Amino acid sequence: MIKKLIAFDLDGTIAPSKSPVPDRMASDLNQLLEKFEVCIISGGKFEQFYVQLLSSNILNPDHFNKLHIMPTCGTSYFRYNPKIKNWDNVYSEEIEPKDRQRISEALLKALDYYGYKAEKIYGEMVEDRKTQITLSVLGQDIVSALGNEGVKLKEAWDPDNTKKQKLRDYASKLVPEYEFRVGGLTSIDVTKPGIDKAYGMKKLIKELKIQKEDILFIGDRLQEGGNDYPVKAFGIDSIEIANWEETALCIETILMLI
Repeated sequence: MIKKLIAFDLDGTIAPSKSPVPDRMASDLNQLLEKFEVCIISGGKFEQFYVQLLSSNILNPDHFNKLHIMPTCGTSYFRYNPKIKNWDNVYSEEIEPKDRQRISEALLKALDYYGYKAEKIYGEMVEDRKTQITLSVLGQDIVSALGNEGVKLKEAWDPDNTKKQKLRDYASKLVPEYEFRVGGLTSIDVTKPGIDKAYGMKKLIKELKIQKEDILFIGDRLQEGGNDYPVKAFGIDSIEIANWEETALCIETILMLI
């Protein structure tokens, strides 16, 4: 079946972690937006999307009407408003402040229990994104501080996801009423139960009046426990990739076939 919407994770899928979208990917996405609705759904907050994707003319603003931005694993949704030339927040599923505190404490306890706290941390380690709490073991700002060296440090910290899975499992037992998932290279994402990337896809299906069969999802965390997994479990056709270069090949193949 011909797809109507192509959805992507952000970090590790269309860009290196916390880094701007590469020129090749920007070109591919601009071409894709001429033919399809496109959704970017990621554990990052909206401001991170702006840095990596929406600023500096990376994408053609003429295509923003077909671009759907879903930060914090689909717990919020932004669409472009041409009248004000800015992004409207369509919805936001916020966690109660007292529970955000409990989740933050549980993540730090997990770090202490396993002795995984890094000697040097760049920026916040536990970030309260209101709709999501995110643990970043090496700090939120390591890439902005160290550039590509920061990306390499993140890639080397837990290449087989063993450490992140241990942290997730320990912390989730302390606050079992919330969803704990492996996020990026060094992160754990926590949201309300059932408010995840599949929830975001369901919202898009309703918004665009399409079916889940009309969507193709591309991401790097499709294994069970990863923050892309709910999309696959929902029954959306999904492709797992290892890096943004593989995503570029997927897009270029799609463009050749239409």
